[in-house]
Amino acid sequence: MEMTLLLNSTYEPLRVLHWQKAITLLWQGKVEVLEVYDRQIHGISISIKLPSVMRLLKLVKLKDSHRAVKFSRINIFTRDGYCCQYCRHKFRTEELTFDHVVPIAKGGRKTWENIVTACWRCNNRKSGRTPEEANMRLMKKPVKPRWSPTVTITIGIRNTPESWRDYLYWNLELDADPAEP
Repeated sequence: MEMTLLLNSTYEPLRVLHWQKAITLLWQGKVEVLEVYDRQIHGISISIKLPSVMRLLKLVKLKDSHRAVKFSRINIFTRDGYCCQYCRHKFRTEELTFDHVVPIAKGGRKTWENIVTACWRCNNRKSGRTPEEANMRLMKKPVKPRWSPTVTITIGIRNTPESWRDYLYWNLELDADPAEP
């Protein structure tokens, strides 16, 4: 059954809801429906089109823990621009790994400030040493990213509905219209 994209009152994506929870919020008067599916649900005396996108009427303030960027392999690669921090070349995801700047055996920890993107070749070359010991220089000092939470929203379904596009991808640069000079 269809899922519903829930937006904050500021139009920021918050989460994806099951259609039943979406209908509950609608009946409680907490949301407005912005987009609907072609499909309807029927009661004894009422028919309602299933909501595709809804917006909360009141602002929900997110705790800082909800705004934090998840510490994950893909977010490390994204922070580093899919670029090996030692040889400075760009690679595809499957050609990358992550490296502990200070190895675990030498007291290094699994933190944003101690993990960088590395290609397999550089990671093997550095091995269990610090960059100084391996005579390798980091491209830049690793830091915890401060991205917007809307950039890190994860949708748990395979294909996002077309009706969600205007609400999820608003922060991407649009290609120029090929008909324009």
